[in-house]
Amino acid sequence: MGRIAVMGAGSWGTAFGMMCADAGQPTTIWSRRPEVAAEINTDHTNQGYLPDVELTPSLDSSSDPEAVLAGAEVVVLAVPSVGLTDQLGRWGDTIPADATIVSLVKGVDVATMRFGSQVVAETLDCDPGRVVVVSGPNLAKECAQRLPSATVAASPDAARAEQVQASVMAPYFRVYTNADKVGVEVAGAVKNVIALAAGMANGMGYGDNTKAAVITRGLAEMTRLGVALGGNPLTFAGLAGVGDLVATCTSPKSRNRTVGDRIGRGEALDDIIASMNMVAEGVKSSRAILALAERAGVEMPITQGVVAVCYADHDPHELVTQLMAREARSELHGIQH
Repeated sequence: MGRIAVMGAGSWGTAFGMMCADAGQPTTIWSRRPEVAAEINTDHTNQGYLPDVELTPSLDSSSDPEAVLAGAEVVVLAVPSVGLTDQLGRWGDTIPADATIVSLVKGVDVATMRFGSQVVAETLDCDPGRVVVVSGPNLAKECAQRLPSATVAASPDAARAEQVQASVMAPYFRVYTNADKVGVEVAGAVKNVIALAAGMANGMGYGDNTKAAVITRGLAEMTRLGVALGGNPLTFAGLAGVGDLVATCTSPKSRNRTVGDRIGRGEALDDIIASMNMVAEGVKSSRAILALAERAGVEMPITQGVVAVCYADHDPHELVTQLMAREARSELHGIQH
């Protein structure tokens, strides 16, 4: 399949690179910090992000982005949405001209309300068809532990989606293709916001009925926005939709669910963020997602409540009260045609 460059040595970038190596592909990870690259090469670990995980010995790493990108046929972008434009500005022009670009970004650019693939295509001034979105129920630690999992590689360009599918189809990691890049990308961003709400419900001590209601009504919000932006409604019943939503909303390994849980227990958001070495995408993206919904005329009450808690100092208990007091309506409101 040719050489693979993974740009970003965080938990998901490292796990993804390891799976590519386990799939038999020559893979190099770019790390911003030379000491992390040295650890991956020498000890075959990345203890700062994936403690106690043994990486594939054939997996290489370097802190030189140009060296990592040289000759790559697949370039995987594994940096947070908040830093994507800045990073592409530094080394984006060294990405090989016909390389397939993979976006692992599950967020929305706050300033421009663009999804990751849009930021990539516009920043690099390249054909949007070159950008494949990968999303699904892929908690990085479990993937790195080689536990069975599945994901979606989405692009209207079937050949590029299949190229990515073949590149990372490890014995324990199953990859499906989907032409609906819009729907997969909306799902990957919105599920983080719903996971914040699910975490708050858990932190406040609510029961399983409450959490199930948050997940399913969150799925309705995700579907309404995705369809309004041009996505296929069936996508949200798949791995990138309900699959990722369930994993992110229920697992203590989920960063967004963990942040929500701590908010529900009474901790201040600033203190929570300061204590973490990884980004919770839902916090940054929630306002942009709500703005997109308002522009599209889509109701997203859970998202609206999360924004109020995170950015207007609302008590999360108020969010529950407001949601329960909303006007009665059909379950499929805003989705039926």
